[in-house]
Amino acid sequence: MSSYRTVVVGTDGSPPSMRAVARAAEVTRDSAAELVIVCAYYPSSEREVERARDELGDEAFQVIGAAPAEQTLREAGEHARAAGVDSIKTVPVVGPPINSLIETAYEHAADLLVVGSRGLNTLKGRILGSVPSEVSRRSDCDVLVVRTAR
Repeated sequence: MSSYRTVVVGTDGSPPSMRAVARAAEVTRDSAAELVIVCAYYPSSEREVERARDELGDEAFQVIGAAPAEQTLREAGEHARAAGVDSIKTVPVVGPPINSLIETAYEHAADLLVVGSRGLNTLKGRILGSVPSEVSRRSDCDVLVVRTAR
């Protein structure tokens, strides 16, 4: 079995993405690697926040504001520490999730990039994109797609 040195995982704070964080933490712990947790977000005006809430409802937290991203990273870091990971970096990134994950993996010389498999309905898919498929296609390192939709 291959041992990883740096594992990058993306999270948007949703329960499925936290399952991806948990799996990334297991792999990181077992490899004695460093875990880099990424949360992409967009800075937003009040008008944009309201529009996102109208269109996405409870899922709006995935695409707006820095405060939710910072909170998401704190929670994800706590999950990873509870799983026994010692070396954790959290990285809030302004921009779309796919680019944020790919760029962070590159910047940290990641050996493994972990994403959740959660499906998105048509509207959310157009806004957020298909993160697992695009990351798998564009990544220069191994990609683990964690089945999170059960």
